[in-house]
Amino acid sequence: MSAVEVATLGELAPNSAKRVVLDGFPIAVVRDSDGTVHAIGDRCSHGEVSLSDGFVEDGTIECWAHGSLFDLRSGIPLTLPAYEPVPVFEVTVRDDGVVLVDPEKTIVVEEN
Repeated sequence: MSAVEVATLGELAPNSAKRVVLDGFPIAVVRDSDGTVHAIGDRCSHGEVSLSDGFVEDGTIECWAHGSLFDLRSGIPLTLPAYEPVPVFEVTVRDDGVVLVDPEKTIVVEEN
């Protein structure tokens, strides 16, 4: 599977998320306060709840159930109770504002 159209920029307000399912895998497509679009696994690694229902702020998304905060660029949890990262996927935004996600291209960011 290659990149798939999942939304338009008009459908993603700043500091919001949308849940999509690609090839059976739930993904949160998130637009942060800077307007950057991210795609991360939509299941919190702690509580198996949807991250797309969480709160987006300053390049992070917070799990609504238990408060774990995840970095949108790396998927790394910044606060407990989650301690396992969630996957991050490659996102492309075309000139016409269409957002594409490639569920086969995960981004790996090394922790410092």
